[in-house]
Amino acid sequence: MERLDKVPGTPYEIIQDKKLFSYGVDAILLSYFAEPKGIVMDLGTGTGIIPLRLADHPRIKKIYGVELQTNVAEMAEKSVYLNKLENKIRILNENIKELPGKFPKASIDTIITNPPYMKPGAALVNPEENHAISRHELACTLEDIMRVSSWLLSPLGKLYMVHRPNRLVDVLYAMRTHGIEPKLMTWVYPKPGKPANLFLIEGVKGGRMDFKYGDPITVYGVDGKYTDQISTIYGSR
Repeated sequence: MERLDKVPGTPYEIIQDKKLFSYGVDAILLSYFAEPKGIVMDLGTGTGIIPLRLADHPRIKKIYGVELQTNVAEMAEKSVYLNKLENKIRILNENIKELPGKFPKASIDTIITNPPYMKPGAALVNPEENHAISRHELACTLEDIMRVSSWLLSPLGKLYMVHRPNRLVDVLYAMRTHGIEPKLMTWVYPKPGKPANLFLIEGVKGGRMDFKYGDPITVYGVDGKYTDQISTIYGSR
């Protein structure tokens, strides 16, 4: 059953289906953390939450949202037309691995991605195909994302990603292997006193070695409600 939700921090609305994989706080945090410009590509866009969050960004010329699953891509495209953003956002129902054959090398200025977090076999796979592809590296691996990003990114172009702490070494290794230098990382904590459950990272294609940490983000306070920090993030873009 499709429903219409508000896109936080924007005047736009997004079409989602409760039976399919909907966006979460990680996508909102990623769209806040990213500093995009020029031609932007969101790899694994889902229902298009990140392009919709970034649609009014003054430094963005065009946003491509790439989504493998046809039914999800169709919902994202409907949201684009619903909000009359077809001149700014284009949804592509494509396999990420095939993008180097469809876009020229070094043609994208910024890549943003909220990838599947889990390696195959690392956890039980959801029998619903949409949830499985969204959460597990079944159709697209971390290696695929880095290889394709390295091809697409212009010199000194930036990659922004959200991932889980247990994959940090994999992410850093894959970035360096493909010539994307890790530059900035921010830890995300679910609540005070709990270990981080996400991290946000920026990499630069061909960048120099100079790694820094950003200010940490805490999602919930001790009262179980969103922190002021998260409320600000949800209200901004």
